[in-house]
Amino acid sequence: MYGDVSWCPSVTNGKILKPKILITRQVFPEVIDFLSAHAEMDYNAVDEVFTPGVLRKRARDVAGVMCCLTEKIDADFIDHCRQLKVVSNIAVGYNNIDVTACTQRGVIVTNTPGVLDDTTADLTFALLMAAARRVTESEAWLRSGKWEKSFAVQQMLGTDIHHASLGIVGMGRIGQAVAKRAAGFDMTVRYCNRTRLDAATEATLNVSYRSLEALLRESDFVVVMVPYSSATHHLIGAPEIALMKPHAILINTARGGVVDDEALIRALKQNSIAGAGLDVFENEPALNPEFLALKNLVMTPHIGSATRVTRLAMAMLAATNLRAVLTGESPPNWVNCSMPIFAH
Repeated sequence: MYGDVSWCPSVTNGKILKPKILITRQVFPEVIDFLSAHAEMDYNAVDEVFTPGVLRKRARDVAGVMCCLTEKIDADFIDHCRQLKVVSNIAVGYNNIDVTACTQRGVIVTNTPGVLDDTTADLTFALLMAAARRVTESEAWLRSGKWEKSFAVQQMLGTDIHHASLGIVGMGRIGQAVAKRAAGFDMTVRYCNRTRLDAATEATLNVSYRSLEALLRESDFVVVMVPYSSATHHLIGAPEIALMKPHAILINTARGGVVDDEALIRALKQNSIAGAGLDVFENEPALNPEFLALKNLVMTPHIGSATRVTRLAMAMLAATNLRAVLTGESPPNWVNCSMPIFAH
């Protein structure tokens, strides 16, 4: 199936030898049961993030690795894992993997798109609403015992979501799911994307195309939904934030590094924008401690896809991708299939 890199379980004395795999993070019993029929497993059930050295040692003689964004799969790792045939990422994004290095060594890379779109869009809109209505700030104020008046006309004034304008930076599957949710609030939705949507899709979603600069100037809310790469590093930095309205709110549920955290902190401190909602951060989980003191910020710890149904679906899709390669089939979600060594 893969030309020079085809690989299937071997047979010795009439007995099928299962390939070895490493599962780097804790998953679900259903996933372990599924894979146990196809592979011999080294499973990190304690869920401690491996150091690079431990990761290399544990993966040294495996045919497949199922990993998360916490594991860096780079050229050095691949050079230490000469039996490796597939890296199955439990995520849509794969900026933790050097795809070019994998391709050069004939290692297949897979991901888990599609199954988390709605769940991540839900969390995106939850952050938007929480930031707009100052939910975490007002709850902290209440819990601290500062609520002394049952009602005050100017108490915890927030921002309306209905009839407001929403700008979506990156109009892939999740961006489009966010646009559908915005329709329920009668929002005016604008988007920018590397490739413009076709007219029929724009009409169905009731969205209009803008340049990034125009979108930032015109939007009351800006949602960042692009994958992280060298091309999108600090896509939203100080110059871009300066284009936003003073009452605007920025939401990032994509990847840390797409937004310049230091620039955002300065803007929030200076109230040059009204607020932000973040599920992802640069250098997470070691986020910039200055975020913690900001009242005009809502934060969650990278939980965009964190429901049991969705995370199980992601892990099962990653397992399905892994099993397919180990049995000589094409995986459903093959990231580097079009790269030179794999292109048909």
